[in-house]
Amino acid sequence: MARRRLSDRWGGRVTDRWKYPPALLRLALGGVFLYAGAVKIGDLSGFAGDIAAYRLLPHFGNYLAAAVIPWLEALCGVLLITGWRVRGAASLIMALTLVFMAALASVLVRGLDIDCGCFRHGGAKTSAWTALGRDSLLLAATIVLLRKTTNQQKT
Repeated sequence: MARRRLSDRWGGRVTDRWKYPPALLRLALGGVFLYAGAVKIGDLSGFAGDIAAYRLLPHFGNYLAAAVIPWLEALCGVLLITGWRVRGAASLIMALTLVFMAALASVLVRGLDIDCGCFRHGGAKTSAWTALGRDSLLLAATIVLLRKTTNQQKT
């Protein structure tokens, strides 16, 4: 039995409305992560200091993470903006965000008062609670994007 297509009052398919929000979400997430990566790439030693403040990694691990994470963020941002390998980029962003949220939770549990190191170094300090809330929104947006791209591939 053939599926009946629903139309809105302008004659377009109702499902066409859901074509643009995932693209806007993809561009917004891509822009956020491209910006965050670019800022950190500009000051890798400062970002290594921000990572060291979490007290989770050994000395060399702070510099290794500072050398890798910003490039991953920037690459994922570019992939999301261009629309190429969206599911892979969004999956990597989700993993990075989950790891960062776990690190923030550990900071809160241990009572450390540090700057999250998210977007800038040496500016106004961002509390761990604020960063955790922002990352929860980014995680939710990433999950929505992954679900919408999966649904589009099935249809």
